Amino acid sequence: MRIVAHTCSNTEIVCALGRADWLVGVDDHSDYPPEVVERLPRIGADLDIDIEKIESLKPDLVITSLTVPGHERCLERIRRAGLPHLVTRPHSLADVASDIRRIGQALDAGARAEQIAGRFDTLDVGAVVGSPVPVLVEWWPKPVIVPGGKSWVNEMLALAGAFNPFSGIDAESTQVSVDQALSARPEAIVMSWCGVDESKYRPQVVARRDGWQSIPAIRNHVIVPISEAWLGRPGPRLLEGIARLRALVDALKASN
Repeated sequence: MRIVAHTCSNTEIVCALGRADWLVGVDDHSDYPPEVVERLPRIGADLDIDIEKIESLKPDLVITSLTVPGHERCLERIRRAGLPHLVTRPHSLADVASDIRRIGQALDAGARAEQIAGRFDTLDVGAVVGSPVPVLVEWWPKPVIVPGGKSWVNEMLALAGAFNPFSGIDAESTQVSVDQALSARPEAIVMSWCGVDESKYRPQVVARRDGWQSIPAIRNHVIVPISEAWLGRPGPRLLEGIARLRALVDALKASN
């Protein structure tokens, strides 16, 4: 079977299912696993796929996504070309597990999909001890973009003993004003800038932000990088993201 994967998360799901050798193309931003993606043809940027390139690869299935604004234009191109496709649009961890199962069924990897998805099924917010602390996860620094109420990040934070101060906003992501940030009073700020390598994250960009100096996270220097590879890609590596958030929250609580 010939598979083209659009978005990092879908590429990673295909590989986790043991079907890396079925991939014939991935988007320009897919970077994991490196030993797989480095050898594959590229179909263009995440928000600007080259439909003619995809057609030339003669895929039996294009796995695409609607996880960020702009993906709908890519999906429309795929549909207009008449290419067989599967679409993911998760808002919760249960949705992520469901997508893994759907892709597994499509790729004749149902048993492996069940193993991976089952790890999400066993996550239990009720097992978290103590009062949750407010943590601001930052998808982009200027303007400040954070997850809203329709994001799997809310559950990830809850499983780590924290909460998203902006979970009441009915959106997948939202821009945050100075006043909103001040009202939220996050005790930690997590830099998870999309499309930026973690080595290039700059805490000083956050620390020097006009009007933010009274925020506890900035006052106490709790500005932490956690790559969007662990938080922003709805696939198997979110489990590692939860562990990284939990380590941050545990350290925060221990210092208080």
